[in-house]
Amino acid sequence: MAWASDLRVLYHLLLKPVRGADHAARMESFYAGQAEAYDGFRSRLLQGRRELYGSIGVPENGLWVDLGGGTGSNQELLGPRIANARKVYIVDLSPSLLKIADRRIARHGWSNVQTVRADATTFRPAEGPVDVVTLSYALTMIPDWFSAIENACAMLKPGGRVGVVDFHVARKHPADGMVGQSWFTRSFWPVWFAADNVFLSADHVPFLRRHFEPLSYAERRAGIPYLPLLRVPYYTFVGRKRAL
Repeated sequence: MAWASDLRVLYHLLLKPVRGADHAARMESFYAGQAEAYDGFRSRLLQGRRELYGSIGVPENGLWVDLGGGTGSNQELLGPRIANARKVYIVDLSPSLLKIADRRIARHGWSNVQTVRADATTFRPAEGPVDVVTLSYALTMIPDWFSAIENACAMLKPGGRVGVVDFHVARKHPADGMVGQSWFTRSFWPVWFAADNVFLSADHVPFLRRHFEPLSYAERRAGIPYLPLLRVPYYTFVGRKRAL
């Protein structure tokens, strides 16, 4: 039942201690007990994914890397367009989530999709430069997030695209074109999410804008299941790697 699955996820979000000697162990500690129920709850919490994956486009015969791709649910958002890609890599550190992704790949018969247990800050496909890199609610869960962005930039071919959707807090004095936030928003959400080793940073978007030519950017808010009075800010960013 849906409510029982939600209770399992909420327990891991709010009560279960996250333990582990390194980032990979902490990720698996967090996700192992909720992997089976992960997609149903997160589809209501993690907004903006459909818009992001629908706006980038799938390059014909292109190479796509989904960093922190988890259960592979992002690839379902591509629909039949996924067949345009030569190869799609779903990269994650959690074996429990990748197990779900492998089942999803088999169910859909995606012969061009492969899971890889690897670090988003270091993974590079053997085929060479890629056309698209995406990070869906992954950047806030990567301690060395700036290295993940730099790695994405390094693996992209000139003109290749990066797409990011994630929770967002603004700087106190945001740059032109970005939305300001209240002191409460900037202070409350980082503390709320830090308990689950999800670290919001006001420097994520400026760092993306520095490394990529912005093509589209939007800031919105999403509701939280069972907490109707709270709306968490998130952003979508699509950028292009500048020519050398």
